[in-house]
Amino acid sequence: MRTSFRILAVAGVVTAGQLALATGASARAETGTETAKSTGCPVDIVYPSRFSVNASGWVTDGGLYFGVRNKSTTKSFKKVTFTVTDVKNIRFGTATAKGGKVSHRTSKTVSVYTTTLKKKGALGVKMQTHLLNTHTYKVRFTLHGSGWNCAVDQGTWGS
Repeated sequence: MRTSFRILAVAGVVTAGQLALATGASARAETGTETAKSTGCPVDIVYPSRFSVNASGWVTDGGLYFGVRNKSTTKSFKKVTFTVTDVKNIRFGTATAKGGKVSHRTSKTVSVYTTTLKKKGALGVKMQTHLLNTHTYKVRFTLHGSGWNCAVDQGTWGS
């Protein structure tokens, strides 16, 4: 009886250890898709949570929208450039700026620029997007401007 209790106890410890390892791995995988932000950065990155793709791999409803939103109620920021760059399996088509102008566009990079990002304002770009692989895709966000304490590299989005 003591032997079977010891075997069950060892099996329970091993199973609990495996469960803890699996939980830690899934938590790390989830946090890897979040955007990197500096402490005290007064802007938020806006990206789609859901979208649809047609049979040819193009995103429907005009494409994807990526942008930055100023959370500050008192400060505006100067010379703001927001860049979306292909990391894996995405190509961009026509781009339309919201709150600024498209300053650079290729099939792999789109940048939008504004001289002043007003308080509670937004700057973004909606672009026709072609997914080369609908299961694995990724873009990188880069943010430049003056008057804040934000990292240039704002992380990635995708699966």
